[in-house]
Amino acid sequence: MNTNSNREQGIGMLFAALSYVLWGFLPLYWKLVDDIPAAEVLAHRVVWSLVFMFIILLLVGKFTSFWEELKALLTNRKRLVAISFASVFISINWGLYIWAVASEQLVQASLGYYINPLVSILLGIIVLKEKLSTLQTISFIIAAVGVLNLAFNFGEFPWLALLLAFSFGIYGLLKKMVQLGALVGLAIETLLITPFALLFLVFMPWGDAFGTSGGTTILLIVAGIATAVPLLLFASGAKRIPLSLVGLLQYIAPTITLILGVFLFNEPFTGVHLFSFICIWAALTLYTLSISKWFKVQPVKKTLQG
Repeated sequence: MNTNSNREQGIGMLFAALSYVLWGFLPLYWKLVDDIPAAEVLAHRVVWSLVFMFIILLLVGKFTSFWEELKALLTNRKRLVAISFASVFISINWGLYIWAVASEQLVQASLGYYINPLVSILLGIIVLKEKLSTLQTISFIIAAVGVLNLAFNFGEFPWLALLLAFSFGIYGLLKKMVQLGALVGLAIETLLITPFALLFLVFMPWGDAFGTSGGTTILLIVAGIATAVPLLLFASGAKRIPLSLVGLLQYIAPTITLILGVFLFNEPFTGVHLFSFICIWAALTLYTLSISKWFKVQPVKKTLQG
């Protein structure tokens, strides 16, 4: 029994880690389409994500579950509103990230995903009335010092990092309240936002890059695969391993992104940046301790019913 359990956890850890590695290297793909407006790339990402999510749902035998969940949502106004807003916030997050890569701001993007867990805690306190532990309070203070250090020393508030963190944090909060599986949830979210993406592609003021060349067309279609494949790996891996391990693995992606930004794309990384990132890393260390079995705080769960 233990052998099977250990094997399942090993597979889960491999799949989850691989999903975060793919997410971390995703900027390399977005760089290939950085000559196309970010809004257009986002619209194609939404449309082709829906196509490939449908394919994956059919392959894993979850299309029936998707259809049942969709019908249930249509009869529950609160959950439908929540998942609709979730689709808006994940679209904002995707668009900001694509724009961050195109405008050479990967360091800020990585900062945003590093502080995302802390933003999620803050949203849990405000919306779900969850309690803040002593370690989490300290982690917030340290993280705030890191963010303010960037603002004061560069005269520019790291708004992109915070927008990425809050858009993804709000998305996660809404997903938690609706309680949908990763695959079915993303399929429904992209289904809800796809009509707007299609309208944008039809009526956008500049010409659609899709179809202008074989290479560009393939790259835009691949946006759907780049979205769906890491999610499939994550969904398969996360259900096999403890949530605390998922929490540790999530830092793989922003770490890879930071390395790409500094060493491959030569974005500036000064002593001021280093101090701020040390603050964030210290805050995340305390956050990880706060959710470990030694400092476990039970969250208050809240779902939308009726």
